[in-house]
Amino acid sequence: MPDPSSVPEQDASDFQTLVNIIDRLRAPDGCPWDREQTHLSVRDSLLEECYEVLEAIDSGDKIELKTELGDLLMQVVFHSKIAAENGDFTIGNVIEGIVTKLIRRHPHVFGDREAKDAGEVLRRWEDIKKAEKPTRESMLDGVPIAMPALAYSEEVQGRVARVGFDWKDDQGVIDKLVEEIAELKEAATGAEREAEFGDVLFTLVNYARRQGIDAESALRGANHKFAERFKAMEGYCTEKGISFKDLTFDQQNEIWEKVKEQT
Repeated sequence: MPDPSSVPEQDASDFQTLVNIIDRLRAPDGCPWDREQTHLSVRDSLLEECYEVLEAIDSGDKIELKTELGDLLMQVVFHSKIAAENGDFTIGNVIEGIVTKLIRRHPHVFGDREAKDAGEVLRRWEDIKKAEKPTRESMLDGVPIAMPALAYSEEVQGRVARVGFDWKDDQGVIDKLVEEIAELKEAATGAEREAEFGDVLFTLVNYARRQGIDAESALRGANHKFAERFKAMEGYCTEKGISFKDLTFDQQNEIWEKVKEQT
């Protein structure tokens, strides 16, 4: 256990305290593990923390969300410290950058522009972003390729919709989905089936976006629900002394329906 007297008394709720702790961990006499880390070595940790924040949001657990947001904030400060040591930028530069960007992108709040609704805000947002990055040839430039596929699809479809490239109504998307499913049924090769299945997913994401549904969250929810129900099926079989793998599909499905009624 560390000697409490060796830790300076600081306000634990102060952002600077977190910065000071990361500085201490990266100091020559700090933590050997923390000192060895680079942007690349902790890349997966950053991604993991993002997913844990999303999981906390989906669960509705406010205490867990507070904890996971703290873990994510630590990652931001940690990467900023590594960058500062490399002479690239500091946490102050990071904060300055986002503050400046938020003010610049909200002229209807911090300036003399007006916006009648959220749609107008989004349309202006694209114009402002384009002005910020004049060298970008496409409004889709800058969307991270490493994003999960559903999230990437939702992002690019949302961007083009802001400039009017979107169906006039939901029925157009439904008709397109029917068309894509028909093409999937007619696909003759594995490559064709994969391509057509991708089109089906892309169209489903489009419909979800129009309905205000986050496709990534919806699928995570479906995955979680399936996993919990399957575990309940296993528990049922264990309780009854039944070997699940020896059951026919119809017998397994009968148990599924029993579990489904209870969840």
